[in-house]
Amino acid sequence: MKAAVVRETPDGYVDLIDDWKPATLGFGDALVDVEYCGLCHTDLHCANGDFGNPNEMGTRNGAFRRVIGHEGVGRVAKLGEGASDYLKVGDRVSIAWFYDACGVCDFCVSGNETFCRKVRNAGYTVDGAMAQQVIVNSKYAVKVPEDLDPVEASSITCAGVTMYKSLKTGEAKPGEWVSVHGAGGLGNLAVQYAHNVFGAHVAVIDGNDDKLAAAKANGAEVLINRKKVDDVAAEVQKATGGVHTAQVTAVNAAAFNQAVNSLRPMGKLVAVALPQGDMALNIAKTVLDGIEVRGSLVGTRADLKEAFQFGAEGKVKPIVETVQLTDINDVIDEMKAGKITGRKVFDFTTL
Repeated sequence: MKAAVVRETPDGYVDLIDDWKPATLGFGDALVDVEYCGLCHTDLHCANGDFGNPNEMGTRNGAFRRVIGHEGVGRVAKLGEGASDYLKVGDRVSIAWFYDACGVCDFCVSGNETFCRKVRNAGYTVDGAMAQQVIVNSKYAVKVPEDLDPVEASSITCAGVTMYKSLKTGEAKPGEWVSVHGAGGLGNLAVQYAHNVFGAHVAVIDGNDDKLAAAKANGAEVLINRKKVDDVAAEVQKATGGVHTAQVTAVNAAAFNQAVNSLRPMGKLVAVALPQGDMALNIAKTVLDGIEVRGSLVGTRADLKEAFQFGAEGKVKPIVETVQLTDINDVIDEMKAGKITGRKVFDFTTL
């Protein structure tokens, strides 16, 4: 079968392999026929070895290279022993970044399972969804509502649940202002969840007019092209009086600094994107304005179930375009250049 795998020496791109075979089913595992898989910016980090070489996170049959992908959706084809307690053949399930965890630590039992120190991540510590078949842990694979378009569900599996959880982390409330710094795959879904689910007002900052237009169509009220103003934070403050929570989805350090200065007193900055480097934080502003900085890491199984349901109800509609797996390295270049509005989703149903 076909699969996209991290190169032996990670360089930010992948190799397409025609004779890939998934791992053997273990206890509680399920084999999934992948239908669709989106490309997330985290996949680029994995392919580049930014978090450590994913090819060294485990071995299988000697030589090993990791399959990327964690915005996957597919149908259960086969169940391992013990998996029937959670899934049945034919179920449509997610293949998400949060693959599984230990289930017994303080984080797991308190509803914070994504922070488990033994967590495994699809496309990084275990094989991901950018293949025709993939293994999932049946206890952790979240079912996709049948009335939710599976192409759209692929984006909610990561980008959608990430922003839904991030808005929870920022304690977004009806009538408050949320700023979204970066209007790409994460940002356009942040706008929709903020506006349609949390009932908030939304300001969007990006350097691409097409992405800003998409954000406006999805409910954003304030649009700022960062390339056309001298001081982004001042423009946000002028338009909103200072935002209650700033969601940073842009993969550059400047966006974090702009977001901090866009906050009103007692505002919350939620860091979502993962650029390399450090964030500057003015001590006086942080103390005197009671600023909070929080990190938000994808979402739990419960968060994903909720995020899917809002999609099934039509409150959130990801911007998606299906493409062929053979074009994956070209799509990686497009993502690196910031040219993608929404998500490009690889169609495995045609292979």
